[in-house]
Amino acid sequence: MADAAVLTVQRCYPQIYRACHTRHRRAASSSERLSERDGAILAHLDAREPRSAATLARHLGVGQPTLSAALERLTRLGFVERHKDPGDGRRAQILLGKRGLRALQAASVLDKERLASVLGRLSLAERRDACRGLALLARASGEEMAARGRN
Repeated sequence: MADAAVLTVQRCYPQIYRACHTRHRRAASSSERLSERDGAILAHLDAREPRSAATLARHLGVGQPTLSAALERLTRLGFVERHKDPGDGRRAQILLGKRGLRALQAASVLDKERLASVLGRLSLAERRDACRGLALLARASGEEMAARGRN
């Protein structure tokens, strides 16, 4: 394992977080705003790649009834889309809706304007490299969680 790479991430991530972090304190979601818990759910969804509720519940470490209630609320508020699984009509595929994407940006722990300002300090090539690197770390993190049984 490259100790230098580990140290780089340990050193750099807190700097990014500190420069761009914003606080969100909201107990319940409404049509305009998300609670922190609902924001965390949306952060684990994608607009193109569906997830099953069971996989999402395992990943988040919550019971399926708890997640089901949250997904019902998020669907009703228009943040999440649910479609029948073509392979198994009893299961739902869950996608992040357009409204959910906008709400996710608003509820992110990273302030959109601060992050845009930070990214604006980079050249186009540097921004691409930074985003590619973060995407790679996110993918590897997901694989690590799956390997540990936390999908």
